[in-house]
Amino acid sequence: MSTHSGPFPPKLDRTVTIPFRGKMASEQAFLDLFREGMALVEDAANYLDGAGRRESKCLQPYIALAYATESMRLTTRLTQLATWLLARRAVLNGEHMPLAGSANDPLLLPPVTRISGSRSFDQLPARLKALIEEAYRLHQRISDFDAADRGEVREPSVRKPNPVAAQLAQINKAFTH
Repeated sequence: MSTHSGPFPPKLDRTVTIPFRGKMASEQAFLDLFREGMALVEDAANYLDGAGRRESKCLQPYIALAYATESMRLTTRLTQLATWLLARRAVLNGEHMPLAGSANDPLLLPPVTRISGSRSFDQLPARLKALIEEAYRLHQRISDFDAADRGEVREPSVRKPNPVAAQLAQINKAFTH
């Protein structure tokens, strides 16, 4: 039973701070990331459907195969990132509740992996290679944002050399000279 009888609630003994600035900064950082990510998805789609399609028809068969492989990898990565961005925006807007811990949780990103060592990667069109690099950087930024937002402490990501790719390059060099 309360002994308070005044028209106003009693004063609390402790101060409760609501971190609006941190929340707003995080939301703004996400919105910037969202715009950048969706712009990259659109740029890649326009390239692959237009200039990239025309460029791929002029490639030698083995390079055309590498083009098809790399464009599918790019499309897959960007689809995963767009799914994460859209799901995260839905959560931010209160339209969706995350399926925490579920394998079907759209807010669980696949790890950032970089498949390299393709013999003909260097011969692919420059715009495709640039889009692939942008997608890797975006994936890393989204992964870092997600980890920070979840309160995970991570070591800064450092790109490790691929020892298999280095050996393949040596073999390729030995047989091409």
